[in-house]
Amino acid sequence: MNRKVLIISPYFAPSNAADTHRIRMSLPYFAQNGWDAEVVIVNQEHSELMKDELLMQSIPAGIKIHTVTAFNKKWTSKLGLGSLALRSIWFYKQKVDQLLKAQQYDLIYFSTTQFPLCILGAYWKKRFGIPYVIDMQDPWHSDYYQNKPKHHQPPKYWFSYRLNKYMEPLAMKYVDGLISVSAAYLSTLQNRYARIASIPSAMITFGVLETDFVIAKSNKHQFKELLNPGKVNILYVGRGGADMQTAISLVFEALQKGLQQEPSLFNQLHFYFIGTSYAPSGQGVSTILPIAKTYQVQDHVTEITDRISFYHTLLSLQQADALFIPGSDDPQYTASKIYPYLLSKKPLLAIFHQNSSAIDIINECTTNTALIKFSDEGIHSKLTGILSDWANLSLAPLKLTEHIKKYSAAHITLQQTELFNRVIHQQ
Repeated sequence: MNRKVLIISPYFAPSNAADTHRIRMSLPYFAQNGWDAEVVIVNQEHSELMKDELLMQSIPAGIKIHTVTAFNKKWTSKLGLGSLALRSIWFYKQKVDQLLKAQQYDLIYFSTTQFPLCILGAYWKKRFGIPYVIDMQDPWHSDYYQNKPKHHQPPKYWFSYRLNKYMEPLAMKYVDGLISVSAAYLSTLQNRYARIASIPSAMITFGVLETDFVIAKSNKHQFKELLNPGKVNILYVGRGGADMQTAISLVFEALQKGLQQEPSLFNQLHFYFIGTSYAPSGQGVSTILPIAKTYQVQDHVTEITDRISFYHTLLSLQQADALFIPGSDDPQYTASKIYPYLLSKKPLLAIFHQNSSAIDIINECTTNTALIKFSDEGIHSKLTGILSDWANLSLAPLKLTEHIKKYSAAHITLQQTELFNRVIHQQ
């Protein structure tokens, strides 16, 4: 008989939030690994993020979804509070209290970046005796922006920094297991809270659900073509931000010099940066184009701040001539988005901090990625060579190794359930 896990995931399909995808991709595989999953989500009307109705095609029939409401952002924003976690935490407490009184669950699993909700784990453990696991998809409390100029800090940083500093210890004091997309996140928590070293933990990256590529291809008629077929299109889809400026500047500097030295050749190249802002459609602020203007390459760069749907992203990756992943200057950063890029099998340029875990993953899974670390010597000449090859239509497909199978959704789910089992056995 399977055990039961209750998953807390406020954003959920058809919402196209990044933190929905771990659970969405895992749901087809929990039961075969001995765990029946139910999910508690927030009613979609309280989320401003883009919806992608096709995401529902990947959710197995029969999965039990419980829905909670949230305070209306129209009213809470007058108090400066807009996060979905803070708007829904009271309703989560009420709903899950009811579920735990009525049914037997073996584990509660928080898989979300709406971290304030995780403090409820300690409350439910104390009241109902149910262990809980937190999935660290991003850092929760972080000093990364403390020494950054104010204009580089996220909105409401003063408040969120103090809130996170207060709440993280409340959740970590009693947590029974940790999953993280980055070993560095686990290391930080182990240094910050001594007890974390004695509980089950595992670095489990995001994975890929191969069915998603089938869904994208079979629905391509629904999506607008974004790229220029007359150019060599180099595509990045994902957030922008000041922490990616180093990686992007390196490429734009190489493009600028290429255009000066061989304009007819480098004129063939065009970079696309799509979905660079989390702001609602039409309200995003460009963060890539200003860098392009600094290097006077703006005519070869298109930035679309609005996010596109998940399947539109997959299809666009397949339509591009080459792909680019700019890494963060934060060494703890790991690019969860890299797996769809790898499975697209397009020529890939990736630039990362030398301590990023993404480097090992790319080296393990591919044999011909153009991978550059910030600490490399001769970066400019390497980039010029790569861009020159691409402009000359030397576009060899990405070669994958057998290790890519470790990042399938089936294997990623197996790893999660193995950690669940370890948590149960420690009780």
